Formats: sequence, structure tokens, C-alpha cells
Amino acid sequence: MCLAVPVRVVEILDGQEAIIEADGVRKTISLSLVEDVAPGDYVIVHVGYAIQKLDVAEAEKTLAIFAELTAQT
Repeated sequence: MCLAVPVRVVEILDGQEAIIEADGVRKTISLSLVEDVAPGDYVIVHVGYAIQKLDVAEAEKTLAIFAELTAQT
């Protein structure tokens, strides 16, 4: 089973790559499967590829729920 967690795009690199950040961890991913991604957008990443662009408000709401759940454990 996979868990889809929103990650924020920090920087667009040359070609179709971007740097994303989640909980202070940065990673380079491919944007070849998603269009119109800009810094500040949120995406879902699977095996190094962004597979879906997310609405910023919904992504932030989801991350807040994850943070709340983590704080309770």
C-alpha cells in the first residue's frame, strides 16, 4: 500500500526536474508526468516522479492533519 503525501516544490531545475521539500528533507524529482508546476506548488511523488499537482489549500490542509496525527503519538 502507498501513502500519498503532498510535497512542496522548492525549485524548478533545467529540463523536467525539480527540488521538492518535505519536513526539511529535499530531493530532486522528475516533472515529466505533470505539467505547469512552479515553485510553491504541491505535488504527489511516487518513485521519484511527480504524478499529480495538488491544490495548495487542500495540500496544506492534508499536511496539517498529518502533523496533528503525528503530535498525538
